[in-house]
Amino acid sequence: MDEGHVDTGRRGFLQGAAALGLAAAAPQAATARSATPYEERDATDLARLIRDGQLTPAELLESAIARAEASAPLNAVAVRHYEMARERAQALSRAGRAERLARPPLAGVPFGLKDLHLSLKGTVTTHGSVFFRDAVADHDSTLVQRYQAAGLNIFAKFTSPEFGQTGTTESRLFGATRNPWNPAHSTGGSSGGSAAAVAAGIVPVAHASDGGGSIRIPASHCGVFGLKPSRGLVPMGPRALEGWMGLSVHNVISRSVRDSALLLQLSQGPEPGSRVLPPTHDLLAAIRKAPRGKAPGGLRIALMEGNPFGMGVHADCLEAVRKAAALCARLGHHVEPAAPRLPIQEMFAGMGVMTGTGMLTTVQAREKALGRPVREDELEPLNWRSLQLAKGYSAEQVFAARSVFDQASRTLDEFFEGYDLILSPVTAAPPPLLGELSLAQPWERFVKAAVLASPFTAIFNMSGHPAMSVPLHWNAAGLPIGVQFAGPFGGEARLLALAAQLEAAAPWRDRRPA
Repeated sequence: MDEGHVDTGRRGFLQGAAALGLAAAAPQAATARSATPYEERDATDLARLIRDGQLTPAELLESAIARAEASAPLNAVAVRHYEMARERAQALSRAGRAERLARPPLAGVPFGLKDLHLSLKGTVTTHGSVFFRDAVADHDSTLVQRYQAAGLNIFAKFTSPEFGQTGTTESRLFGATRNPWNPAHSTGGSSGGSAAAVAAGIVPVAHASDGGGSIRIPASHCGVFGLKPSRGLVPMGPRALEGWMGLSVHNVISRSVRDSALLLQLSQGPEPGSRVLPPTHDLLAAIRKAPRGKAPGGLRIALMEGNPFGMGVHADCLEAVRKAAALCARLGHHVEPAAPRLPIQEMFAGMGVMTGTGMLTTVQAREKALGRPVREDELEPLNWRSLQLAKGYSAEQVFAARSVFDQASRTLDEFFEGYDLILSPVTAAPPPLLGELSLAQPWERFVKAAVLASPFTAIFNMSGHPAMSVPLHWNAAGLPIGVQFAGPFGGEARLLALAAQLEAAAPWRDRRPA
């Protein structure tokens, strides 16, 4: 490309970044808006612009920082690593063409980590908790090493509720993270900061994690794409090789399907000590081969509409899943009502044991590092309650929880012998108002809201199967409502291929909050 085109592209990016400052003072509204040149590109495109010399890593980083600061009212950024990222971006920007072409595929692309259960050496990970507000990591997580090896430039950590223990992103430490589509509503949780950052155009893709729906719920509430991978596909180490004894896994939230495929392609696979090893696939090839019209033969898709707890599903969520079923049928897939028979009560009782025990071990490690016990005023009220309960759990209860999860895994494996995928709502209700899922309220009130947040998503954390939220619907109030597709163990390629087909048939990338 000639220098005139290079200069024009740079001017557009820099003018767009400068204009973002106006957004900080503008009122939020649930209407669409035009994207800046920076926001129009996904990570795959940004990497190409850097590689071709059309933009430098330093220019892209400043666009990301400008967007983050302009979006400060959303409260999505927990920890800023701007100067560290600037040093790296400046070093990368001095490279010549030959060096650029030899670099990793995402060299210089701005990226953010979720502020939970991931370590970047020399920086703080707070887990959304006052008790960890100054906890500096002494090592890099294996996944961080893989992100850095891919060339990503980490410039921030995005907000999470304390220890990821609720389906919203609100904490005593950072306050509430607001939904870009309507700031009175929740982003979902616990990867709500990452989902808000992607929806608001701070980054095209961000790290996220999921222990009961924490990738899929925020992706649904914020109108972006999120896939929870199979247990064991993405490394969790080096200190622990499974999160919450297999419930929690890492991946990303993105605007484009191809960015999620690329990041998973670059991060998947075992690390030393891995024993749960789902198959790895060429995920980029899977989405390239995705049909753009009628699917030859089609997929067999089970439509699961009923709330596993029998408590009903909001009409908006039913409308979303039925429209998705109709779209799949038009694309040549076979969709029929069907659902696996699962021991739901026993499964969710076991999940409480596992998540509480996981939180207990996290707190105890910090207590050991500080040489003192945690105080009640250093934890969210409901987490303090869960911590006390966890101290009383027996080894038999933990073993029974894992056993019922394994039985659910077997049931779903057998179900997937007759179906390729399961289609369901992501949540049983639209994005809630802020405060409804807060960890600072009476337990009885919290439970009434919580059972609407994750009855569909948590099933697949307990079973270990992959599942994704696809942004195909917005309700009359302008709030996004995603739909969930779950697949067989190791079935990420199948899910991503369908997601790419849906993205082509019903594009969402240009639909943005004000």
